[in-house]
Amino acid sequence: MAKQEDVFKKVVSHAKEYGFIFPSSEIYDGLSAIYDYGQNGAELKNNIKQYWWKAMVQLNENIVGIDSAIFMHPTIWKASGHVDAFNDPLIDNKDSKKRFRADVLVEDYCAKIEDKENKEIEKAAKRFGDAFDKAQFEATNPKILEYREKRATILSRLAKSLEKEDLADVKALIEELEIADPDTGSKNWTEVRQFNLMFGTKLGASADSATDLYLRPETAQGIFVNYLNVQKTSRHKLPFGIAQIGKAFRNEIVARQFIFRMREFEQMEMQYFVPPGTELEFYENWKKTRLNWHLALGLGAENYRFHDHEKLAHYANAAADIEFNFPFGFKELEGIHSRTDFDLSAHEKFSGRKIQYFDPERNENYVPYVVETSVGLDRLFLAIFSNSLKDEVLEDGSERTVLSLPPALAPVKAAILPLVKKDGLPAFADKIFNDLKFDFNVIFEEKDSIGKRYRRQDAIGTPFCITVDHDSLNDNTVTLRYRDTMEQERVPVSELRRIIDEKVNFRTLLSKI
Repeated sequence: MAKQEDVFKKVVSHAKEYGFIFPSSEIYDGLSAIYDYGQNGAELKNNIKQYWWKAMVQLNENIVGIDSAIFMHPTIWKASGHVDAFNDPLIDNKDSKKRFRADVLVEDYCAKIEDKENKEIEKAAKRFGDAFDKAQFEATNPKILEYREKRATILSRLAKSLEKEDLADVKALIEELEIADPDTGSKNWTEVRQFNLMFGTKLGASADSATDLYLRPETAQGIFVNYLNVQKTSRHKLPFGIAQIGKAFRNEIVARQFIFRMREFEQMEMQYFVPPGTELEFYENWKKTRLNWHLALGLGAENYRFHDHEKLAHYANAAADIEFNFPFGFKELEGIHSRTDFDLSAHEKFSGRKIQYFDPERNENYVPYVVETSVGLDRLFLAIFSNSLKDEVLEDGSERTVLSLPPALAPVKAAILPLVKKDGLPAFADKIFNDLKFDFNVIFEEKDSIGKRYRRQDAIGTPFCITVDHDSLNDNTVTLRYRDTMEQERVPVSELRRIIDEKVNFRTLLSKI
């Protein structure tokens, strides 16, 4: 656990030091769980968006994209269930005066049991060496079976209590498990109560005439209320999808773990409209498709797993999370949900407008069913960033910190570095910079020794460094250094665009899906 905390601290520190993420309003002591993306963070974030958008919209002829408004008619949130049901179970510790999500306290308790499981497996693996059969050990070891049964029992009870809104039993479960405030150790808890997560605001010129609105807690409803507009203007037949990237806002009880849980965040969502009765087939297809999209990033298949929901949202008949192994353990990265016809039917009812599709093959009108894929952009940023950050010991005993991002996502694709600031080298390097900048995000840097400049580029994840030296003036070649291997080769200036493009083009990622 201590090692995980150290890794996480390093991630947060590196993100700030190298211009990826800053605490928002820092000169005014900041705001809790609100962050700004710096110059490198904004580039990485935009590249992740492009990867998602190209894979979702550009590669699928039956999926289109929109950009809906953050402010929406307040009745939308009544129809969607957010006004009545968008709550988290809140609990306070009477001694520390700190506030927690009751379900997260129980889930964290179960995560500790899972840590014990993993330690037992690691010990057995060391003990048996090459002869270790992990699957057999997990299926037969009494301790592992006991841990897993205990976890399953606890999580099942929690899910049932939340589904029935039996908050008294949630508190009883916390007390039975003797869960304490993680910071103070106090077990003196208040009753559990529901807390609505939506931010309220007002629209209007004066307080008397202003309309009460909400900042949207999700982007999905902007898709649903535009379903008819998009279907009619795009003339798509079912099945077809509508994708969107946008900001959402939630007044989280406990926003923590850096950008993993924030009050202002960004979502990448796609709603796939299908005929009733086919939704579960498409649901399974999208689970596989979305996992393949993540795996194409090369972060390691062992870092992903599916978690099927025991407690389903009021709108769903099937739901699963793709979880990622963050520095603080496996947590939700993306959700895939079969939302049935709940959303469109609710908006049809509350708006009084007919929201249906005429299916020429079935020769009937019906409200489409929906399969949703929803990934948190900030969480995905954290997954990629934390997994890519590495400390390496080199052959000569020295160390380097490298951010081994997928090249297509790297903020800077190449750094052009004149060896010295004289003898015409900066002018030659500047010429290369001005040629490449039309195709790639490149930077020109001449301060410090070449070794220090290499290390700086390694730390921000730049795949290529292009060094201009005195020979470059004579033979029109440069030294091209590769980030991951640190290998160097002499290449003609005329070949730079082709070599860089082969590595950083989005095609390299998209072709792996």
